[in-house]
Amino acid sequence: QVQLVESGGGLVQAGGSLSLSCAASGSIFSIKAMGWYRQDQGKQRELVATITSDNSANYADSVKGRFTISRDNAKNTVLLQMNSLKPEDTAVYYCRAAGVRDSRRIWQVNDYWGRGTQVTVSS
Repeated sequence: QVQLVESGGGLVQAGGSLSLSCAASGSIFSIKAMGWYRQDQGKQRELVATITSDNSANYADSVKGRFTISRDNAKNTVLLQMNSLKPEDTAVYYCRAAGVRDSRRIWQVNDYWGRGTQVTVSS
């Protein structure tokens, strides 16, 4: 089993910055892709940013130029640096791990999600 734990959410004024962190633990040999998604009340969960094990990153258009995703493969962690935050960035942010191989190097069928961390940006 794999567990993902997010941290770093909070309340910030528009224009401010926050940094989110996600740590994966458990039976892990490797993780192909890690990413951040967000979901605001009444809306569907949406992709924010993803990064592969070779550091290829992908961003939603709405956060390009403001958010930066990075990861540490050795520690199985992924970070999301969020700058120039806007009220519309307010949401619960979830960490996801996909393409996981366990300690026996067996590919896992399921993706894994954290429980989420609240980010609130006030105007």
